[in-house]
Amino acid sequence: QVELVESGGGLVQAGGSLRLSCAASGLTFSTYAMGWFRQAPGKEREFVATISWNGISRYYADSVKGRFTISRNAENTVYLEMNGLKPEDTAVYYCAADRQRNPSMSPGEYDYWGQGTQVTVSS
Repeated sequence: QVELVESGGGLVQAGGSLRLSCAASGLTFSTYAMGWFRQAPGKEREFVATISWNGISRYYADSVKGRFTISRNAENTVYLEMNGLKPEDTAVYYCAADRQRNPSMSPGEYDYWGQGTQVTVSS
């Protein structure tokens, strides 16, 4: 059974940093592209970042470009390093896996999803 488990969320002040992690199990990690999405209350889920199966290709939403960095290890974990956090970044952040390997910005193309981790940026 495939499982994605996010961790690392929390409450931070504007300008602070957080590092999110997503541990995958039940799949061959190196055959999946991975992505991060977020959803704020009352809003639709939006794309944040994605990384290809081998970590070579990466894409970011314009709103986070230059502040966030997505990466992955060779085993089972994808990361999202978030710097210069703003109140507008407040949302539940979701990790997702896409068996097509190459990165996608569309949530409909992802096959598996984690339960999410809350990120709250104050002030």
